[in-house]
Amino acid sequence: MTRTRVYRDGVLQKEDFPLADVSDFLAEPDTAVWVDLCAPSEADLAELADELGLHRLAVEDAVQEHQRPKLDRYDGHAFLTTYAVRFDEATGRAATYELAAFVTPRALVTVRKDDRFDIDAVVRRWDQATELAKTGVPFLVHGLLDCVVDGHFEAVQALDDEVEALEDLVFEDRPDSSELQRRSFRLRKSLTALRRVVLPMREVISSLMRPDLRLADELTRPYFEDVHDHARQAAEQTEALRELIATVRETQLNLQGNRLNLIMKKVTGWAAVIAVPTAVTGFYGQNVPYPGNGAPSGFWTSTVAILVLSVGLYALFKRRDWL
Repeated sequence: MTRTRVYRDGVLQKEDFPLADVSDFLAEPDTAVWVDLCAPSEADLAELADELGLHRLAVEDAVQEHQRPKLDRYDGHAFLTTYAVRFDEATGRAATYELAAFVTPRALVTVRKDDRFDIDAVVRRWDQATELAKTGVPFLVHGLLDCVVDGHFEAVQALDDEVEALEDLVFEDRPDSSELQRRSFRLRKSLTALRRVVLPMREVISSLMRPDLRLADELTRPYFEDVHDHARQAAEQTEALRELIATVRETQLNLQGNRLNLIMKKVTGWAAVIAVPTAVTGFYGQNVPYPGNGAPSGFWTSTVAILVLSVGLYALFKRRDWL
């Protein structure tokens, strides 16, 4: 699956043309080309790499999975790796989708590891924000990063809502401890995955704004700074969520300990009340006649009384959530 576009003087001229035409468009003045490849092999990238002068190491990184978010600079181009994030509220898990990009003075080449990355959202972002289109490649890079970082921010906000819901569960009158543990574990796991891709974006965008890459000039710098500010906010909120989840877990354990102490206090009080008559009758060895004394009916009566009282105590403790 390959998608292509060419812009001339900020106007979309043609799209979905063959890769063989890329060099022809690049030979024309005032053009910027976008090429998107989905799950290509290294051999698929070889022809395009020769035309654009892409470094062999960057091509290898583009087809390999699980690269860290980074920006590598080579002679004539830069190589970018980033991740889109989507938080599934139904499962409480954060899914990450890897994306690589080659940034050259006249072309942007995006490489998706699979079709889960919504490249159509990036295209819509380009079509809706055309005020930077005349800048060419900076316009394409900004739209791509803006879409990715907005996804990070949305995922962080969704995770924040889940943490608030977890806080409400902690302070319920009768919280479900097993459910709290499962949800807190899922949230910590999702937060770890989120931190791994969100935190490095601050440095990545800062590197893209360096003067030697010629992406952030007087016109485009405010837009890149806006994306950088959103990335910084997402990173700071992610760090705050990490501390908040740890605090929620600590609060849950403290409440469980306090509640257990209260239950032990009540049970111990009842045991002390029962222990006094037990000690007195045991000391005097009282053995008085009772209904059914010396008869089988007395045994069955005492057995039924023991079972009824035991079941009654269990139901009472269960109803008060002592068990």
